[in-house]
Amino acid sequence: MSIVTDNHPVRSEDKDEFYHDILDGLYVFLDSPLILDILHAIRKYPLLRLGHALNENQVTCKKWLLKKLAENCGTRFRNVYILGGWYGVLGAMLLHDPSFEVKQVVSIDIDAQCKPIADALNRTHVRNKKFESITEDIYNLDYARLIQAEADADTPDLLINTSCEHLSDSELWLQKIPDRTLMVVQSNDYFGCEEHINCIPDLETFIGQVKLSELKYRGYFKLKKYTRFMLIGTK
Repeated sequence: MSIVTDNHPVRSEDKDEFYHDILDGLYVFLDSPLILDILHAIRKYPLLRLGHALNENQVTCKKWLLKKLAENCGTRFRNVYILGGWYGVLGAMLLHDPSFEVKQVVSIDIDAQCKPIADALNRTHVRNKKFESITEDIYNLDYARLIQAEADADTPDLLINTSCEHLSDSELWLQKIPDRTLMVVQSNDYFGCEEHINCIPDLETFIGQVKLSELKYRGYFKLKKYTRFMLIGTK
């Protein structure tokens, strides 16, 4: 595979450096710490491992999440727990967004390989202790200990799970969440992916599955291959 620029092909073995150069240029132009952290991460780890997490669909859906979260719940949060946090892209987007005021983001994933990459991608906020990644099974978490569900409404804790389609037993997981917890959950109808063991056909099915006591937002985002569903509200 070759990349062609100005009629000069870039060899496959050089493509990582090709993309590094692009990010270097974007950092100079935008002066963005997020771009710098991404550049640090892809230089430390193979580019393709981050490619899926940073592709257009993934970033678009996360941008949609942040927009609707701000519109319906405000922009001030104490501790934000991201379940199935993967490589920490959502945490990075949240912490680098100047419209949000967040004390700390904790990204949780069962895959131990995610932690070092998430830490690299969030290097800026690991240093100032605003980002932490944890390797843990979300079914084993003590949510009552983690989440201060009844705290000041201006700065609540927030629980985010954008990977509900990966949960084998969503009912068991939801039972562990304390009442009055502010939540953002996403799922999709991408039944063609083997890892998606709990897809849903439509938004109404998702509402019935999650059963939030107060629903602040319900919506869907149509992408080329699938539709992503999102609910924001209080358990």
